[in-house]
Amino acid sequence: MRKPHINIVVIGHYDSGKSTTTGHLLYQLGEVDKYVIERNEEVADEMEKEASLETDRLKGKALDTDRLKGKYASFKYAWVLDKLRQERKRGITIDTSLSKFETRRYVCTVIDAPGHRDYIKNMITGTSQADCAILIIDATFPAFEYGLTVGLTRDHIMLAFTLGVKQMICCINKMDATEPEYSETRFNWIASKLSTFFWKAGYNANELSFVPISGFKGENLTERSSNLKWNSGATLVGAINMIENPKRPLYKPLRLPIHDVYKIGEIGTVLVGRVETGVIKPGMEVTFGPIGLRAEVKSVWLHNKALHEALPGQYVSCNVQNVDVKDLKRGYVASNSKDHPAKGAASFTSHVIIMNHPHHIKEGYTPLLCCHTSCIAVKFQKLLTKIDRSTLEVLEVEPEFLKNGDAGMVQMVPIKPMVVENFSEYPPLGRFIVRDLGRTVAVGVIKSVDKS
Repeated sequence: MRKPHINIVVIGHYDSGKSTTTGHLLYQLGEVDKYVIERNEEVADEMEKEASLETDRLKGKALDTDRLKGKYASFKYAWVLDKLRQERKRGITIDTSLSKFETRRYVCTVIDAPGHRDYIKNMITGTSQADCAILIIDATFPAFEYGLTVGLTRDHIMLAFTLGVKQMICCINKMDATEPEYSETRFNWIASKLSTFFWKAGYNANELSFVPISGFKGENLTERSSNLKWNSGATLVGAINMIENPKRPLYKPLRLPIHDVYKIGEIGTVLVGRVETGVIKPGMEVTFGPIGLRAEVKSVWLHNKALHEALPGQYVSCNVQNVDVKDLKRGYVASNSKDHPAKGAASFTSHVIIMNHPHHIKEGYTPLLCCHTSCIAVKFQKLLTKIDRSTLEVLEVEPEFLKNGDAGMVQMVPIKPMVVENFSEYPPLGRFIVRDLGRTVAVGVIKSVDKS
C-alpha cells in the first residue's frame, strides 16, 4: 500500500539548530551518504583556516589555527541543507530548502525555513506549504529566554497557526548543553512556558507534542537516547508518525502556487510548488494567474519520480512547455485552463485582526501582505466596519481607524497583480498575514474577491 505524503516545515529562532537537526535526521534515516558528511567536515576545516588567516591578516597577528577551531565543524549536518556559500559562511539559513525522507507511516517532504529576521518572507513562503511544523527550541540559557521574549519564537508560532499549520511538534534541542546536562527540570519548565503561548496562539493540547533532543549528537531523533531515560514520550520520528493525515481538497479546481522557477538544461522551464487543490497531470493546459499566461504541462515529478498526476498536498516539480523562465515567478498560481482558471484580484474584502501595530491603522495604509507564496504591498482602501472579535457583531460602520486588538472588515487593493481567493472556497489562498516595521502587525481571511 502506498504511504500518504505530508509536508513538514522546520521553523524556529535562528541558531536554534534547525538545519543541523534536519540534516542529522536525514543522515540517520539513510537519505544522506556518509561521504557527504565527511566532505562537509573537510569544507569546514578549509573555511576555518580561511577565517583564521583573514582574522590574523587584519589584526597583524601570527596564525593561530586553534583559535577558530570548531566554529564551522558543528555545521557538518546543517550543510546537508544549507548549500549556499553565504549560508555556510554566516552560519544561517537564507532561503528555504527541500528534502525527502520516509518513516514507517509517511513519505515526507521537509522544508527547512530561515529563522533570521532578515529572511522572514522566505520563512512565510515555506510555512505556507506545510501540513505540520517542527519547531526547534534552543534549551540553553539564556538562548531560550531571548528567543521567546526578543527573538522570533513567538512570531514563528503565530505565523504557523495563521498560515493554517494546525499540527506542531516542538523539539527542545541542545539538551546535551543544558545545566546540568540533559536536565529534565529545564525541559519541563520550557514546555510549560511554551504551552501557555501555544494556547494563546490558538493551538489545542492534542495538536502539540514536546520532544527533547540533541540535533548535533543525533539523540532522540530516530531512537531513544540513554541520556534521556526520564522522557517517556516519542522520539522525533515517532512524533512524526503520530501526525494526523490531513484531508485533501481533491475535487476542487486546480490551484498550485509557485514556490520557485528554474531553467534546467535541455529540459526547459521547471516550476516547483505544492498542489493546494485539484490535480495537475502531463498534457494539461494550465493558466498562470494573475498574468493569464497559458502553457502545457509536459511532465510532473515528485522527488525524482515521474507521476501520471499530482494530488493535493504533494510538493512537485512541473516541466512546462512554451513558456520562458523569465515569464514566471514566485507567487503566481497555476490552474487548469478549462476549469475556473486563477485570475488576478482587482480588490478583495477581508476580516482583519490588528495584533501588533504601534499606531492606529487608517485608510491608505499600505503594508506588505503575504498570502500563500505571494508577498505584495496592499493598500487598506476602505475601513468598512469595526466588529466584535468574538461575536462578529458590527460595532461601528466606517471607523476612522483600527488599533491593536481591534477587528474589522477592510477593502484592500493590491499594488501589483496577485492571486487570492475566498477563504471558504480555497483556504490556503484565502488567509494572510500583514507585515510592517519588521513585524507581523495583523492577520486575516478573505471573504470576497473582485477578480480583474
